Amino acid sequence: MSQAPKRVPMYIQLKNYILDQMNKGIWKPGDKLPSENELAEQFQVSRITVKNAMADIVKQGLIYRIQGRGSYIADGASEQWITYEQQETGGGSLVAFLMPRLNNLFTANLMAGIEEELSHHGYHLVFRLTHDSQPLENKILKELTGLGVKGIIIYPVEGETFNEEILKLTLNHFPLVIVDRYLRGLDTNSVSSDNYTGAYEATMHLTRLGHTKISFISTAVAGTTSIEDRLHGYERALSDSGLYIDYRLRLSLNAASPVEQIKTYLADNPDVQAIVATNATIGQMAKKAADFLKIRVPEQLSIVCFDNSEQSDLFEVPLTFMNQNEKAMGKESAKLVLSLIQDPTQDRRNVVLPNTLVIRSSTASAAGPASIPASASGIEAQ
Repeated sequence: MSQAPKRVPMYIQLKNYILDQMNKGIWKPGDKLPSENELAEQFQVSRITVKNAMADIVKQGLIYRIQGRGSYIADGASEQWITYEQQETGGGSLVAFLMPRLNNLFTANLMAGIEEELSHHGYHLVFRLTHDSQPLENKILKELTGLGVKGIIIYPVEGETFNEEILKLTLNHFPLVIVDRYLRGLDTNSVSSDNYTGAYEATMHLTRLGHTKISFISTAVAGTTSIEDRLHGYERALSDSGLYIDYRLRLSLNAASPVEQIKTYLADNPDVQAIVATNATIGQMAKKAADFLKIRVPEQLSIVCFDNSEQSDLFEVPLTFMNQNEKAMGKESAKLVLSLIQDPTQDRRNVVLPNTLVIRSSTASAAGPASIPASASGIEAQ
């Protein structure tokens, strides 16, 4: 049995990054280096880690420090042979995960699945937030490849349709996996849930309860394939149920006061009987807006959302939700990136995982409380 690779200490990774910037001429003799606080924030490490990395380079005479002013590249640094710390301690064990935000149960479970699978195979996770900024996403991708990570899993920023850095990495057969969605026009490896079928089943659940005015509430649709596919699944379910596709029943939220937007929408469209929300946060916002307007859930308004909320079983009305099994999604993305590390030139793969509808108390018959058989295929009752 092969021995699992050992972890490269973070200070060595940081040291190699600094040396790489010097070797490439990005930082030249006389240039002032970023402060310890700036480097610590950039790489999400402690100042002690930064100090250790800098101390090694100071000993080599490649940089010098001026008390109260900072660290600078030594004048003779470009004339010296700058060598990286050898990776025998296991630099190949690092896999990076980029995510727009880490603010809900879905993203937490997704990362947990990735970390669990990587650690099982002796790999270590480097996690970075992109804050839904494509320029920051590109910057981090460049930094991580410079640090020598062996693979990258990326949850793209919302609305992203194309990314030049991802294209470059893909064309160079760098082990990279897109998770949660895919990018149209880019032939990349990806792992996602079956968003189309999930939205189809969520909508069909509502039509079977007798609802005919079913709203679709999401963030901006264009450019985010997971939301686009959910919209198409919703529309197909309406069509298959003999219902007219009414664009008035679609609400695309922006970042400014989304609860207020839903309040206004429901007040202006009192015939809405049910809502398909594209995530748990929107589902909870719809419930809050309904409460404000004294619309009773589920007696007057049924709500289905994608994903669960933390401690949702303690809510007054737990929402019916489409379970994407995000931890399994994380595990599959980790398995795929590890496979690509072993064979970067293998055929591209798009892994699609099934969803399960979990019925709770936020959905009911248009004529009254629902009585739904728990034995229906692909459905769980709670």
